[in-house]
Amino acid sequence: MLAKRIIPCLDIKDGRTVKGINFEGLRDAGDPVELARRYAREGADELVFLDITATKEKRKTLVDLVRRIAKELNIPFTVGGGIGSVKQIEELLHAGADKVSLNSAIVHDPELINRAADRFGSQCIVAAVDAKRTGDHWNVFIKGGSENTGKKAMPWIQEAEQRGAGEILLTSMDRDGTTDGFDLELLQQVNETVSIPVIASGGAGTIGHCIDAVKKGKADAVLAASIFHFNEIEIERLKKEFLKARIPVRLT
Repeated sequence: MLAKRIIPCLDIKDGRTVKGINFEGLRDAGDPVELARRYAREGADELVFLDITATKEKRKTLVDLVRRIAKELNIPFTVGGGIGSVKQIEELLHAGADKVSLNSAIVHDPELINRAADRFGSQCIVAAVDAKRTGDHWNVFIKGGSENTGKKAMPWIQEAEQRGAGEILLTSMDRDGTTDGFDLELLQQVNETVSIPVIASGGAGTIGHCIDAVKKGKADAVLAASIFHFNEIEIERLKKEFLKARIPVRLT
């Protein structure tokens, strides 16, 4: 079994790290450069940076901030938010990102996945999916969770893989920020649908939740924000508990 990854997430608004519940009620969580430096030092496997209002505000990702954060890191760095073209992807990769996370743009223009994967390689392309339960299935939301596309999540995730995405960043909008645990049913269904790695996002509140995401949800990585930003769980402690649960992790 490959090592499972622990990934802190920096949700960025107006140059600051923020965190809300169900994509609303945002509160300040600190300076993103300082947090990035801390997480790299504490043993995070990767870092995700999401400019959560870029698409809604119809602007590009904060490239200068990406560049400043990248200088602090010695771990893989994924950047998302407001990315809508191959040119923008190239700009962010040159600024220090290792991967880009695409969401709204690829829903509107699915062939962007093909073009980006052909140009930079699938390993650089993460398809981010914000999913919310609607009856007996999950719908895909875009623009920071503000717009219901009407697309069903499973067929869309399968299409993203077929077009060349190398990874799925799967966020349960129903669980996001609640600290009530990951949506294990959603994770299980997605992992039965695709063969590429799936990052679980939305709902982490305890070490047990993270272990369940891997063991029951079959996630390849666990992404969280609040529990790390506000020092509720230390990354080193989480990794030690993973090892106790017979989940392989990378130790620094």
